[in-house]
Amino acid sequence: MTNIYPLCQHAAMIALIQRVSEASVEVDSKIIGAIDTGLLALVAVQPGDDEARIGRMCERLLGYRVFADAQGKMNKSLQDIGGGLLLVSQFTLAADTHSGKRPSFSSAASPEDGLRGFERLVSLCRQRHEKVETGQFGADMKVRLLNDGPVTFWLET
Repeated sequence: MTNIYPLCQHAAMIALIQRVSEASVEVDSKIIGAIDTGLLALVAVQPGDDEARIGRMCERLLGYRVFADAQGKMNKSLQDIGGGLLLVSQFTLAADTHSGKRPSFSSAASPEDGLRGFERLVSLCRQRHEKVETGQFGADMKVRLLNDGPVTFWLET
């Protein structure tokens, strides 16, 4: 029998990416991260997200071709256009929502592992790209964005 819930088969690092004209994160009424043209990536770390998965997510975020070339086709990456990357930790993406009326977060990494994984992703992205901003792990954040397109993709590693 085919599993109609493929995300239940294995844990994977998740990023919901949105192509934006601008985006920012606010904590305690202060903007702590902001970008102009680029990608907003909401990121969930799950158990088993090791160095290889985190490295692969970095590659995908920086190299995923979602920006238009001269012909209007999505052929350019964040690195190609020199755009900004705003990384925001969001453990709720790892929620199991397949039954009931309340999400289960048993598939999300522990706060400690989530922080380590998120910080490692930020570090790798900053090593390879100069325009990387972040939210604040575990904080109550207000995220603002102007979605360009809209263009939104779900990435897993």
